[in-house]
Parts: sequence; C-alpha cells; structure tokens
Amino acid sequence: MSLDWIYYAISWILLLWHQAWDAIGVPDGAVLGTNWAWILAIIFLVVTVRVILFPVFVKQIKSQRAMQALQPQVKALQEKHKGDRETLQKEMMELYRKEKANPLMGCLPMFLQIPVFLGLFHVLRRLNPDKPLDKKTLYGWTVDQFDSASVAKLFTAPIAGKFGSSAEELARLGADGTTVKIMAGILVLVMMGTTYLTSRQMILKTGWAEDPQQRMIQRLMLYGIPASLLISGAIFPIGVIIYWVTNNMFTLAQQQWVLRKFPPPPNVTKSGTTTTTSARGAAQPAKSGGLFGRGKTTPPAATKPAAPKVAGPKPGAKPTNPKKGQSASPKKSRPAKRQG
Repeated sequence: MSLDWIYYAISWILLLWHQAWDAIGVPDGAVLGTNWAWILAIIFLVVTVRVILFPVFVKQIKSQRAMQALQPQVKALQEKHKGDRETLQKEMMELYRKEKANPLMGCLPMFLQIPVFLGLFHVLRRLNPDKPLDKKTLYGWTVDQFDSASVAKLFTAPIAGKFGSSAEELARLGADGTTVKIMAGILVLVMMGTTYLTSRQMILKTGWAEDPQQRMIQRLMLYGIPASLLISGAIFPIGVIIYWVTNNMFTLAQQQWVLRKFPPPPNVTKSGTTTTTSARGAAQPAKSGGLFGRGKTTPPAATKPAAPKVAGPKPGAKPTNPKKGQSASPKKSRPAKRQG
C-alpha cells in the first residue's frame, strides 16, 4: 500500500505554515543559529493535527469514564470466574458490548497520529541538498523550498540531522557532529520525559484500571514507550523530535483542560481505588495529586466522640450507688411494737 497520500498531506500542511510565517515576516534565514520559520512550521503542524483529532480525544476521555463506571461489574466477574480465563474474557467482552465501552479507545488518538509521525519522518529524512532536481520536487515541494529546508537548523543543528548520523550525512548537511549529538541527545531526553508525564497525568486523574489487560496497557504506555525512545530516538531526525516534544506539550495542556471539563468520578483516588471506611468507621483521607503526584492530603472531617453507653439495670436488680467509694446510707429501723 502506497503512503504517498500521507507524504503529500504532511508536506502540504508543513509548506503552508512555512509560507504563512514567511508572509508574516518571520525571517527565513538563521537567527541565533535557528531558522524559525521552519521550526514554527513543524510546531504548527502539531497544532493542526491536534485540532483535527480533538473530537477523538474527547471520545477517549468519555470511554475511559465508561470503563471506570464498569469496574465494580468487572471485579464481580473476576471473582465469579476466578481461574476460568476464557469465560471471563467472554463475559467481559459481552459487558463492554452491552454498555458500549471500548477498551481500545484509550490508544486510538496515539494510533491515529502514527501516520503523521511516519509521514514527517519520511519527508525530513529526504532533506539533502545534493539530491537531483526531480527528487526535490516530490510531494509538492519546489526546489527553493527543498533547499531552504535542507539547511534549516535549530541552534546550528540541522533539522534533518540525527544522533546517529554518519559522518557522510553530516558533511552533506554541513553540520558539526558534536553539536548534532548534543542537541539531539537533549531533545531525546525531553521527549522521553514528556512522554512519561503525559501518561502519568492521565493515570493520576483516572486511576489504575482493575482489568489486568487495561492495567498492562497503562504500564506499557507509562514505562515501556518512554524507555523505547532512548534507542529509537537515535534514528529520529531533530525535526521529528521537535514534533514529538511539541505534541507531548500540547497533550499535557489538552488533557489538563479536558480532565477539568470531564472530571473523573469523585470516589476514585489517584491510585485508582475508591475511598473506603475502616473497621472503626473513620474515613480514609484521599490525596489530590498534581502532575507529579505531589498533593496535599485532605484531612478527614472531624467527628465528635460518641458518648459512652451506660448499661441500664437488669430487671429485678437492686439499684447501686453511682458514686464510687461512698457508703450507702443506713436504713432506718422501724420501732418495735410494744407487747402489752
């Protein structure tokens, strides 16, 4: 299957924003070692894609709320079919179908952005001033636009360069290997950190899933994906890493807004468990975590101590004196009858 339509679409949006910033007056040449018109074009490529995908993102939040509402029923099914995994999966799929909840909706926005990422990766990887003219005009580019993007830099590191660029590639781009490695290394670390924070932010607000499969997906997104970027980031052009970091920052802001608009159920704490009551009847305090999980602990409402219950006298029992240590008053003796 040809992906040319993706390359044309990405190129069209990228070139449109570059022309817009050029028309506004952003210089096409380097300022502080940076060609800001091309950097802003990549940043606003993110904005364009996120605006298009915003309805899908809202559906993702609503689906996650529906999944949370089903957690008591899921837990009941897990207890009922303990040890029978096949029956449990059938019952859970039937429950999701009946309640119109989609467990995979949580990953849908990320999956929809994969073609955009691959398209930008392909387009930027082609940037090479030595390419023949017929290759420069692919996907709607002009020769001038291609040559301008080929020498575009972020703090003297070309956007087409990467941490693992060979000496030959760096020579074609007219770049210094040390500078490219430093800039790419910093951006890869920022990319890993912001990727982790976007997943952590969602889990802090929605809680860990009871379903083992859902929990495994959450752990994969929280730890697996950021860790994999340490290796894969070496082959990403700097322009692609700029796209990824900008996308993460946009996600952090968007999630914060949507989570305020559609807050999680009030009985769910940040650890994904409901606030319960201990055996003594005291409510456990809930923590309101921020982005890094540091929040103030809400103290439980003060309750007046209950008055001790005084057991009443048993039927037929003699009354006792409540004051300890006080002797009982002597009984008055009746005068004896005189015998005549």
